[in-house]
Amino acid sequence: MQYTKYLLLVSLCFWIITGHAQDNSGKISGTIKTQSGDPISFANISLKHTTYGAVADDDGQFIFSAPPGNYTLIASFMGYVSVEKEVVLKNGKTITHHFILKEASNDLDEVMIMSKSKSRQTKELPLSVNAIELKELSNTTLNLNEVLNKSTGVKVREQGGVGSDFEFSINGLSGKAVRFFIDGIPLDVMGSSMSLNNIPVNIAERVVVYKGVVPVHLGSDALGGAVNIITNKNVTNYLDASYSAGSFNTHKASITGQYINKKTGLLLKASGFVNYSDNDYTMYGVRAIKVIDEDNSEFVTGDFKRFHDQYKTALGQLELGLTNKPWADVFFIGGSYSETDKQIQTGTNQDVVYGGVVRNGNAYSGTLRYAKKDLLTKNFDVSLFASLSEDKYIVSDTLNRRYYWDGTYQERPSSEFGSNTSIFHINRPKKFVRTNLSYQMTPQHSFGINYTLDHIKNFNWDELNVDEDDAPGKLAKHNIGLSYQQAFLDKKLTNTFFVKYYGLQLDEPFAVGLGSQGERVTLSQWNDYIGYGIGSRYSFKENFGLKASYEKAYRLQEVGELFGNGYTVIANNELKPENSHNFNLGLFYGINWNSNSLFFETGGFLRDAENFIAPVVYLSNSQIIRYENTSKVLVKGLDAEVKFKHEDLLNIAVNATYQKTTDNTQFPFGSTTGTESPTYKNQLPNRPWLFGNATIGIGKSNVFNKKDNRLQLNWDFQYVHWYYLTWENYGNKDNINTIPDQYIQNASLSYSFKNGTYNIALEGRNITDRLAYDNFRLQKPGRAFSVKFRYFIK
Repeated sequence: MQYTKYLLLVSLCFWIITGHAQDNSGKISGTIKTQSGDPISFANISLKHTTYGAVADDDGQFIFSAPPGNYTLIASFMGYVSVEKEVVLKNGKTITHHFILKEASNDLDEVMIMSKSKSRQTKELPLSVNAIELKELSNTTLNLNEVLNKSTGVKVREQGGVGSDFEFSINGLSGKAVRFFIDGIPLDVMGSSMSLNNIPVNIAERVVVYKGVVPVHLGSDALGGAVNIITNKNVTNYLDASYSAGSFNTHKASITGQYINKKTGLLLKASGFVNYSDNDYTMYGVRAIKVIDEDNSEFVTGDFKRFHDQYKTALGQLELGLTNKPWADVFFIGGSYSETDKQIQTGTNQDVVYGGVVRNGNAYSGTLRYAKKDLLTKNFDVSLFASLSEDKYIVSDTLNRRYYWDGTYQERPSSEFGSNTSIFHINRPKKFVRTNLSYQMTPQHSFGINYTLDHIKNFNWDELNVDEDDAPGKLAKHNIGLSYQQAFLDKKLTNTFFVKYYGLQLDEPFAVGLGSQGERVTLSQWNDYIGYGIGSRYSFKENFGLKASYEKAYRLQEVGELFGNGYTVIANNELKPENSHNFNLGLFYGINWNSNSLFFETGGFLRDAENFIAPVVYLSNSQIIRYENTSKVLVKGLDAEVKFKHEDLLNIAVNATYQKTTDNTQFPFGSTTGTESPTYKNQLPNRPWLFGNATIGIGKSNVFNKKDNRLQLNWDFQYVHWYYLTWENYGNKDNINTIPDQYIQNASLSYSFKNGTYNIALEGRNITDRLAYDNFRLQKPGRAFSVKFRYFIK
């Protein structure tokens, strides 16, 4: 595309102009720790009266470059007394200094230098990203879906209460176009229980959302973006345990912790959670049936509680390994196990009610992690992750009934799904390997290589009708990524170029012939694709910059789309991958003064996607679908966010997103002539196009004349503008073909004492009890309350 060439040409010009102006410089490295020896994450290190400096990592370590000369080196962090050292930096040399910071006393008139958090640093990367710190939310009952739903450009639409299916959208692209990771590892390695609507905030330290352009090191075929959950990497002993109880008989418990033997470096990490809910909230104005006599009945509307929506899930994870060894910075072996039991109340239409359909499953995984910086030579870093896992579930549909919202039912020949009764099994063993290599050749130039293998088998069978499938389908994805990073003009200008290779290996058994005479053969094929992109950022001054990024992205076919599920979805080996041209342009500005900080970010985005994979009714049978490449889609939009912070007393954040997602398919079924599609240039239905969030947090430490406590009040407001449920050419905003405006308010009050060791929080969701809708106009829970107890020690 023409605009792709322009963007690449601009970045190449930057490279040519600055590429030969490599600075003569030296390096400064070291650590920043407390008097007790604990590392100070995010501490600031800088050369006085210059723009050179860095922020310490999770281990309190820092390294940065600067021209030769005599300097004053300053280490600082809010709440600690700054320390200065005189240093002499020489060309090509590295000097090392270690700092011990003392806590600031209340009577000291010490001027603190406010440092950037990890999230703030991430937001200033060349790519378009959201970065959310979770520390201030650790006392809430929120899961990660609920946290991310308040961030810029993200919209999460759930089909019900706890554990319900959901659709996650980033800048207009959703579903399988978005990938999810935990510490760079795909969430699906741990099975279907490990999803964003289950993971409590206590498990993670922060979350990064990549919008449209995804970095090479994740090694994934993400079309619309990616979410990376980052857990606590500090090598310290800690324990974080919590329990909450709330409306609709909802209970959530989680625990995470680790123990390290400092003499041997042996470290044990453990985490887990349990979630349970009856989800018996009231549905308003839904249909039931009224029996008049033996031969007559009529439909009536009323308010009824959900009666078949119980959900429970549990997951446990354990890792044992070594850290900070000459041959490995990290070496861990681990494993996880999870179980999920889910009653299914409705599908995508709340007029269809189920009373006996259930889905039960379990998954396990074994993992290996290895990482080493400066392997064999300085600045050459290696990381490896490998796993074996298996995800199994059963969908049972064994009742010949039709249910209604009042719990009554009628007998009928077909099952609740409208077909034959079934107990359907899905079994998917998986092998996964990811390797990252990186080399910092000079302070201005670095390289990265990623290889990812994702191999999965697909077994499915109905135990009521056929024997177990002994000829599984096989799907292997091979992703190779190459990246090259530049940093010029004292890091004011940074560029990242990358190329991605996608290889898809498919072995699919299928039947040839008719009926019982069909012969089973295996179709084998290999297809490959090339993606590429660039990200650039120019900082006019500290905390003020412009960034742009582009990627030609692919999303390869999924196992369920290719092989079906054997009862409602049939196989389609002719599917092609989705692909998109993704563009981002953004501006950010931050300022610190006295004890205040203000950060503003805005951006525009464009997604030009084609070969969208969507479920299509197969032939005339309305109960059977097949995934097909259906359409082209064009997404244009803008988003913006403002954050203000005053000390630890006040936090305010406001964001808004506008996105227009239109059908760009002029002629159906891939043709270039014929009758123009009636939905051409229409906005896609069932997709919000204008939404925003506002959050206010007010907190005070040392209340009630005590020095080790904190009282915190949080309030947030979510707004979603009305949008069409069906195509706008066939819709009317004054009738049921729309999903109305949403105004949802939530609030929480928490109290911590003994320096955060003991915590209690009261929380209210949808406190004004507004009738809330979401995906497919399905009703969500009304007003709900909960209480949470948390214990944290380190």
